[in-house]
Amino acid sequence: QVQLVESGGGLVQAGGSLRLSCAASGSIRRINAMRWYRQAPGKQRELVAAITSGGRTNYADDVKGRFTISRDNAENTVYLQMNSLNPEDTAVYYCNADMTSLTLPLSMDYWGKGTLVTVSS
Repeated sequence: QVQLVESGGGLVQAGGSLRLSCAASGSIRRINAMRWYRQAPGKQRELVAAITSGGRTNYADDVKGRFTISRDNAENTVYLQMNSLNPEDTAVYYCNADMTSLTLPLSMDYWGKGTLVTVSS
């Protein structure tokens, strides 16, 4: 069974930084794109950042220059470094990945359970 587990959320003051991690585990054959989404209270889930298996990245406009997505392919882990946080960044952050497992040779979409980031003013 393949799963994603996020960590690193918490409470931080405006202007501060946090680093989120998401580790994939289980019977993994291949991990393709990895992404971070977030969902603020009362709002729809939105894409924050994405990274391909080759390391190409893209970001939502409101996090460009503040957030950095990276990955460690050897550790099956994706990171999100978040700097200059503001209260509008408060949300549950979800890890998402396209992965192929050893038992099912199809690329499927997997989600973590999320980690809460709260930015106080």
